[in-house]
Amino acid sequence: MSAELRIGELIERKEREFMLAKSRVRMRSSIENIDAGDYRIEKLSEGQLVELPRWVADELVDLKLAESQEESFEVEVARALSKEKMMGPLQLSTLPPDFYMRMRRKLSGMTNGGNGQVKKEDFDRMRNACYDIIGMRLSKLLALSSSSTSSESLADRLAPEEEAFFSISQTLSKDWRAALLGGPS
Repeated sequence: MSAELRIGELIERKEREFMLAKSRVRMRSSIENIDAGDYRIEKLSEGQLVELPRWVADELVDLKLAESQEESFEVEVARALSKEKMMGPLQLSTLPPDFYMRMRRKLSGMTNGGNGQVKKEDFDRMRNACYDIIGMRLSKLLALSSSSTSSESLADRLAPEEEAFFSISQTLSKDWRAALLGGPS
């Protein structure tokens, strides 16, 4: 199986898990007897704080029936970028396991579902910050993958997508080194 296929499958699986995970919302309006596929909402009252599957919560927020109780992703990106800049060239800060899924959803929502309310400058600022984080972490992961650093020693600081990338790049680094120098990888 190719590296691209493995990473693509991982991202698809993580996206499904992310959308099925719980998300907290505060109801702005009362609703009852709503069916969405196999999911049923019996009754939710205005002002009620509730945990729902993210896909349901997102729909209620989009319909302005609820407001998200999660921290703004913009704040999380700024914090992650600041932490990453403070770390040394071979040090990684810790990212939440769903960081990249939230990043994908945020950027997608800004381009597809922004209802014309997203300013180009805001989108560009968010996209550039995301590129900066990815670039810094990618550079560090590549350097670490060609060293003797084990994935186990980094496990608590890597997002699942980064674990997959690190494993693949570490294998490629070993194989490349072995091909150039001869002998076992």
